[in-house]
Amino acid sequence: MITLAAGHLLISFVRPMWLKLIVASAFVAPAAIAGFHATHGIVKHLMPSDAWQITFSVIGAVAVGISAFVRVAGMATAPSPSGRGLAQA
Repeated sequence: MITLAAGHLLISFVRPMWLKLIVASAFVAPAAIAGFHATHGIVKHLMPSDAWQITFSVIGAVAVGISAFVRVAGMATAPSPSGRGLAQA
């Protein structure tokens, strides 16, 4: 919980985009690895071909990685509960 709060603060207050991407990758990379292994654990019981197991495992990793990136990117743009977090356009 402390790591998530620290990541949220860093993404919210850090200005350079490259630094925000580094912070986001600290959350996205482990999620993608977990997605690969979770998908591989399921697929290895369903398919005898190693090539197809790896293919579907990579697809699972990409899907989980994209989902994690969208959630982390959404943390940076979410308005505060009062609604004053972002400038009105």
